[in-house]
Amino acid sequence: MQALLPQSGCFDGTRHVFAVRVYFEDTDLSGVVYHANYLRWFERARSDMLRLARIDQRAAHDAGEGAYAVTDMALRYARPARLDDAVTVVSTVAEVSPVTCRLDQAAWRGDDLLCSATVRVAFVAPNGRPRRQPPHWVAAFRALVAPER
Repeated sequence: MQALLPQSGCFDGTRHVFAVRVYFEDTDLSGVVYHANYLRWFERARSDMLRLARIDQRAAHDAGEGAYAVTDMALRYARPARLDDAVTVVSTVAEVSPVTCRLDQAAWRGDDLLCSATVRVAFVAPNGRPRRQPPHWVAAFRALVAPER
C-alpha cells in the first residue's frame, strides 16, 4: 500500500493556509474547542509553513545547530469552534531578525474569526542560548514577510 502524506497546507501569496477539522477530542465538556487546542493547530500550521518554505528544522536539530523556541505569544479568542467545524489557520510572517521571527496567526471558520495569535520565536542553540538563524532561513522568512496594508 502506498503511504499517504499528511496535508501541509499551501501558500496563498505570502500567507500560509492550513486546514483542520474539529474532532470530539478537541472539545471540552461544553462542546466547544478547548482553548489550548488552538495552540496545537497554530503550532502544526507554523511547522508545515516552515517545511513548505524549505526550512528544515529537523536537520538543524539533528546537526546540533539548534531549534526554535516560542519566546512570546499573545492570543485573543473571538468565537468558539465546535465539533465537526472546518477551520482554516492562516499564518503570516510579520517581522524577521537574525535571531527571531514574529508571526501572526488566525483560525477562521469561513468568514468568522475564532482565535488570533501573535507569536515570536527565537532560534536557540542546544544549550538554550539565542543564536543566529541559518542565513538561508532568514532569506526564506524575509521572502514571506507580509506586505504592509
